[in-house]
Amino acid sequence: MNFIGILGYSLVIPILIFIVTDLGGNGFIYGLIGAMYPFFQFIGAPILGKLSDRIGRKKVLVISQAGTFFAWMLFLLAFILPETVLWNQATNLTGTYTMTLPLLIIFLARIFDGFTGGNVSVANAYLSDISTDEDRDKNFGLMGASTSTGFVLGPAVAGLLASTFLGESLPLMLAAAISLLAIFIINTRLKESNPCAVDTGTLSLRSFRKFFQVEQKECYDQSAEENNSPTWRSILSIPGIPLLYAVYFLTFFGFSLFYAGLPIYANTLLDWNATQLGVYLAYSSLIMILVQGPLLSRLSKRFSNQPLILIGSLCLACSFILLRFQSNFLLYAAITVLSVGNGLMWPSFLSLLSKTGSKGMQGAIQGYGNSMGSIASMFGLVMGGVLFETLQTTVFTIGAGIFLIIVVLMSIHVYRKNNKSKHHPRVVNV
Repeated sequence: MNFIGILGYSLVIPILIFIVTDLGGNGFIYGLIGAMYPFFQFIGAPILGKLSDRIGRKKVLVISQAGTFFAWMLFLLAFILPETVLWNQATNLTGTYTMTLPLLIIFLARIFDGFTGGNVSVANAYLSDISTDEDRDKNFGLMGASTSTGFVLGPAVAGLLASTFLGESLPLMLAAAISLLAIFIINTRLKESNPCAVDTGTLSLRSFRKFFQVEQKECYDQSAEENNSPTWRSILSIPGIPLLYAVYFLTFFGFSLFYAGLPIYANTLLDWNATQLGVYLAYSSLIMILVQGPLLSRLSKRFSNQPLILIGSLCLACSFILLRFQSNFLLYAAITVLSVGNGLMWPSFLSLLSKTGSKGMQGAIQGYGNSMGSIASMFGLVMGGVLFETLQTTVFTIGAGIFLIIVVLMSIHVYRKNNKSKHHPRVVNV
């Protein structure tokens, strides 16, 4: 399910910058379009996360995938509409661009997809539901590997499809078809993981009330019922959550600078086409599959989450420095180190976050965490597009500094944990 969803999303990554520039936009508009998704995901993710705690993960995943399908249909509509000019602008901050009607429709598509796009937090909560302490690290590593597999095939396939006579519209058609496939698989194959939600079986438009019914079963005690709708304040009161959310924010902010800057970098300074960028991103994801699959599975048996997060963050900082050099050898060295770092750091961090708080609050914890990532992505994508217009590859140096801050924060987390264990040793009853 995760693989299918990521495959559809990643099909558009290497071609979006070319679509935007062909329709009159520039780096600034590209950054704004990218920011629409996380901004509205910030609004929708906590709602979907808490809703999944009440009515079940499966139903919310279907809702989010249906929103994704509708968004792709809007995206395809942009290719049919005439390129009517709405306004022109040329300033030092925004650069020179022309806002056309198709660009406006793409904005609307990203807004709708973002609002229903809290499926990542719900998927993480689902994985937390079905994981035990023994297999949690392995499961989150496999989840990351499935994500990377989608990113391997998506950009590579998009680069090939974009070179056909249908151009960029063919990858979008495939993305819409994949969304439909994801809805079918979730509805028919996925079992509900939240034992306190009603399993209404397969979904039907004729059973709308049944789809949204809520029933409290015996698995909830009174205290669980009181926390059925945890607030932002109650989530932040959980020990360790504020620091982990800070890491969540900074990670997304750093990667948003990368994802905003890289396509513009490839399109301008490197003079790459969609196929070259697709191959580059596919290579990155292939490395992450190897790291998040067999390597992380072995390392997680020997090391706890914290050292893996620290090592991964250091690798990410080094890779961002290497991205500044316009040499194919160094660029591929940079993406190799970045992929290793991301493969070690992010699944380990999600595993650590899933161990924090009670099981009944995982939907809310993951949802609010996803909102932190959405805020960071919103600012990062806009700033990345604007900063690359003026600072160019210096943007990647800023990203390196962000991951060094994460190293410092995780070091503080490890120190606090060790200090707490010294002052509060476990008592063994004999």
